[in-house]
Amino acid sequence: MSNKERRFPLSLSSVVDHGKSARSTKVAMPQTAVQNAANHQKNQVGKSSHSSKFFGVATSAAGANGAHLPVTDGSKKSNPSISADVMVSDKIRKAMVDRVAQQGVQDSVVLAAMEAIPRHLFIESGLSSQAYIDASLPIGHHQTISQPYIVARMIEIMRNGKKLNRVLEIGTGCGYQAAVLSLVAKDVYSIERIKALHELAKENLRPMRIPNIRLHYGDGMLGMPQIAPFDGIILAAAGMEVPNALLEQLEIGGRLIAPVGGRNQVLQLIERVGQKEWKSAVLEQCHFVPLHQGVI
Repeated sequence: MSNKERRFPLSLSSVVDHGKSARSTKVAMPQTAVQNAANHQKNQVGKSSHSSKFFGVATSAAGANGAHLPVTDGSKKSNPSISADVMVSDKIRKAMVDRVAQQGVQDSVVLAAMEAIPRHLFIESGLSSQAYIDASLPIGHHQTISQPYIVARMIEIMRNGKKLNRVLEIGTGCGYQAAVLSLVAKDVYSIERIKALHELAKENLRPMRIPNIRLHYGDGMLGMPQIAPFDGIILAAAGMEVPNALLEQLEIGGRLIAPVGGRNQVLQLIERVGQKEWKSAVLEQCHFVPLHQGVI
């Protein structure tokens, strides 16, 4: 299988095998986010809101334990029945990561980030027992939190063993993937078109006080030209093709990874190799919610 260079716009005709690097010793992770996440389950004391369209997680007025667990239907809910000590257990997250590694993800930086972020804090309490299985789960508004394997796989492909400076995520959802990205990239910008999910992600991420995530409520198909270029772009929803606006916002040498298709979807990798030149490859089958334009 081989890469084929394509001039803009791109097609889905090429297929490539992605090489994997050997798994090595775990890297050190920022301590504040992980410690606050671990304490969050035991110390929920209140809830605060923020009305700005562009939200920096680290600058929220809320304290480290100031937000409740996710609410997907707009109603309050009780604390999870599962023990906080059990759900925050390093062993449970490590078991999830081990399964992801067995499926072929080898990037030690990505695996360490997956192990550091408590996935159960991003789903509603009724699904806590399923937080660390390899499956997508509903988060409300006909959206899902992606399965751990596909989160790790897409980030690994986008990273390609390199340091990521500025990354754009299309489809914040509940905020889980943005949290993982924050441990593998210098700056993470994430766009969500559904206002309720944008607020949910803020609520979920606020207790972690992660300093390098910026959440934006807007149309993800337009990207963020005011911040571009990005050396990595990742889409968490599938369109029939990658929007041209996002291709134009990719740094030369940068990578974009996106699900593409209707009922039958595939992961598409796009690398920008020149001012008006991109290289495209189709990787593996996947299944995502559809990509839509506009905001709701």
